[in-house]
Amino acid sequence: MITVCGELVIDLIPVPSGDTPVDDAPGPPTYAAFPGGNALNVAVAAARLGNVVHLMSRVGPGPFGVLLRDHAARAGVATDAMLAAPEPVSLAVVELATDGSASYSFHTRGAADWQWTPAELEQAWPAGTRIVHVGSISSWTPPGSRHIADLVRRVRADGSALVSFDPNVRAGLVEDPDAVRAQVDDLRRTADVVKVSSEDLEWLEPGADLDEAAARWAAEGPALVVLTDGGEPLRAARPDGTLLRRQPPRVTVVDTVGAGDSLAAGLFSGLVRTGTLSRAALLDLTDDDLAALLDDAALVAALACTRAGANPPTRAEFEAARG
Repeated sequence: MITVCGELVIDLIPVPSGDTPVDDAPGPPTYAAFPGGNALNVAVAAARLGNVVHLMSRVGPGPFGVLLRDHAARAGVATDAMLAAPEPVSLAVVELATDGSASYSFHTRGAADWQWTPAELEQAWPAGTRIVHVGSISSWTPPGSRHIADLVRRVRADGSALVSFDPNVRAGLVEDPDAVRAQVDDLRRTADVVKVSSEDLEWLEPGADLDEAAARWAAEGPALVVLTDGGEPLRAARPDGTLLRRQPPRVTVVDTVGAGDSLAAGLFSGLVRTGTLSRAALLDLTDDDLAALLDDAALVAALACTRAGANPPTRAEFEAARG
């Protein structure tokens, strides 16, 4: 069973309005509301791939809260750990570049996602979890971030589940860069699996060499570090100094919303499928077996890029594309 803990965000994504321009000026933008956020995207992607998935989150009230909960349930995600909260749902206004890459303007002050208490985490924790994923804004935004960190430290210490972490830094929301970098350093050393993008790494360690950073991170705690670089080869570093490079599939990109989250879910799905559910088992994977898991994960992410919003493939779609 996979448990994902983190934020829920409504992505407001621009769509063609169909309005007639006035005085040759473009019409006002029209936005569609898509359920999103790192935790929700990972959970939905993993569930669509046929896994048993629980989502630990604090869900704000109103129609957006209903939309988020229903979206998770329709994808097959267990919603028993989605706790009702009085604070509002987080919003992200998305801007799409001509190549489909996305940038975000967040509206999250006082939102439900960051308000975890130790009692709530204990109440929500699903028994039987074998992989737990944390990351993104909720993993480094107080007050809840310190309680999430305490939870994953306990899980790592007792060895009951693999711990995965993705910093997924949103620089526009960072009020104290030094504190966020320190929190990320703590979590990446605690986790068994770390996924980080080249953009995140540039913010965390400006000017860092990608190969050197991936290898160094892998030597400081994790059993596996996966460093993505858009359409360029991803890097996978192991504590023994091994550094693999895998080329993602070439696809026609609609947008990249949720691509990294889909890749993480694809990797978790492969770990479940192969029974790689402990740190020892992950360390024992051959390079060839690990490369196959990374290729599958990259394919899941590539398929998600071929459609609008965080819309990952189903297991049937993945298997059809895999051939």
